[in-house]
Amino acid sequence: MTSNLADIYTDYIACLNAQDWDNLGLFVHQQVIHNARPLGLHGYRSMLEADYRDIPDLRFEVECLVVDPPRLAARLVFNCTPAGEFLGLAVNGARVAFTENVFYAFEDGRIREVWSIIDKQAIEAQLPSM
Repeated sequence: MTSNLADIYTDYIACLNAQDWDNLGLFVHQQVIHNARPLGLHGYRSMLEADYRDIPDLRFEVECLVVDPPRLAARLVFNCTPAGEFLGLAVNGARVAFTENVFYAFEDGRIREVWSIIDKQAIEAQLPSM
C-alpha cells in the first residue's frame, strides 16, 4: 500500500504539471477539502487552473515524500515567476523560489483532504523592500 500511494501521488504531480485537468478526478476525490474548505473536485480544479493563470511557468517538484497510509506528506519546491500579486505580495514577474509543506489524506485511492502551508517568508526575502 505504501508504494502504491507514492505511485498515485507521483502520477498526481505529473497530472498537475501537464495541466491534464480532465484526468484530475483520477487522483482527487469528488468531495475534496483544502485547508478546511470543502471545494469539491470542481472547486479544486478551478483553484489549480487559477494558479497556472497567475504563474504560467508553475511546476511542482517533490523534494521529500513520506507515506503512512492513508496519509501522505510532501515538501514541494517551486522556482517560478508569478505574473502579478502572489499571496498578497507584489511579485510582478520576479523569479522566486519557495517551498510548500503539504499533507494529504486519501480515501478510496484518491486525495480526500489537503492541508497546505507555503513558505511566504522565503518569497518576501527575495523581493526588494519597499
